[in-house]
Amino acid sequence: MNTISNKTFTATPSTIQKKWVLVDAEGQSLGRLSTGIANILRGKTKPEFTPHMDAGDNVVVINAEKVVLTGKKMTDKMYFKHTGYIGSETFTPASDIMAKDETALVRMAVKGMLPKNKLGRKLLKNLRIFAGPVHNLTAQKPEKIDV
Repeated sequence: MNTISNKTFTATPSTIQKKWVLVDAEGQSLGRLSTGIANILRGKTKPEFTPHMDAGDNVVVINAEKVVLTGKKMTDKMYFKHTGYIGSETFTPASDIMAKDETALVRMAVKGMLPKNKLGRKLLKNLRIFAGPVHNLTAQKPEKIDV
């Protein structure tokens, strides 16, 4: 008689092992960087990935001000915002967003790649973004990886 179990593994909070990961954004394309970060936050890089659980790692991004947008996207790419009132839509170029907050482009790109529900909001709290090369999370001993 065969004793191999055919049950699907589902991660539980007690079986999830979270670690800290350091990503350097210098010279990397915004979209490719954000995709890699979203996969790490979601836990898709781990064999115990479970879609409805926060099984991902904590991500620290440094040098967010040096992220690259290809072509003329820095001036031509527009970000849309609407308050809900008639005629209150605004379009802001990526260069203005970058000038106001260097970390906003990376945060917005990663947020758009996460689920639009409670889980996505919880996963976004595991992301720390710093504009320069210095961060205040050295006590967590983040492991540097390439995305």
